[in-house]
Amino acid sequence: MLLTVQDIHKSYATADGPFAVLRGIDLTLGAGETLALTGESGSGKSTLLHLIGGLDTPDRGQIIINGSDIAALDDNGRAHLRRGTVGVVFQQFNLIPSLKVADNIAFQARLANQYDPAWTATLTDRMGLTSQLGKYPEQLSGGQQQRVAIARTLAPKPRLVLADEPTGNLDEGTAAIVMDLMLELVRETGAGLLMVTHSAALAARLGRRLHLRAGQVA
Repeated sequence: MLLTVQDIHKSYATADGPFAVLRGIDLTLGAGETLALTGESGSGKSTLLHLIGGLDTPDRGQIIINGSDIAALDDNGRAHLRRGTVGVVFQQFNLIPSLKVADNIAFQARLANQYDPAWTATLTDRMGLTSQLGKYPEQLSGGQQQRVAIARTLAPKPRLVLADEPTGNLDEGTAAIVMDLMLELVRETGAGLLMVTHSAALAARLGRRLHLRAGQVA
């Protein structure tokens, strides 16, 4: 199993005391599988995704990725995991404004020492970005920036792809194109995909769906 989440709990301090965001979450995801994580705002979807991505640590429970319990890793260990094994697509793109498109796409793969020029060229072509490589992010449309972000995430060929509302800032037509490309490329690399989405239509395109309500599986 590529990903196993067992009894994950997470709380945050508030003026009124601890607020439990996640209360005993379990899930599994195999290589090549796709899973949609749905739920109302505040249900804990993004928090769970950030925990799996090693961007935060749980209060209790295990998150095992490719045989490693990332909850037991230190900051450096989690950063190393994100460089190559786990790729994260954010809603806000998070491109580096001072780097041209070509360098943004290659950035994560170079950090992970997994840069493959041929694969990067394939991603660039399939994402329709070949003519944009010499531009900076601010010169691109929202849809183009999200394609760059997805290409950057897939460039190191991560085993697990996490996507947090990856089409949330895009119009319906562009969102459909970007989603088509992401699913196609994930299938080709054999990665697992866990995607947070509010869209029932997008969730229906993935192999399974897990719905959260008030920090628990509904």
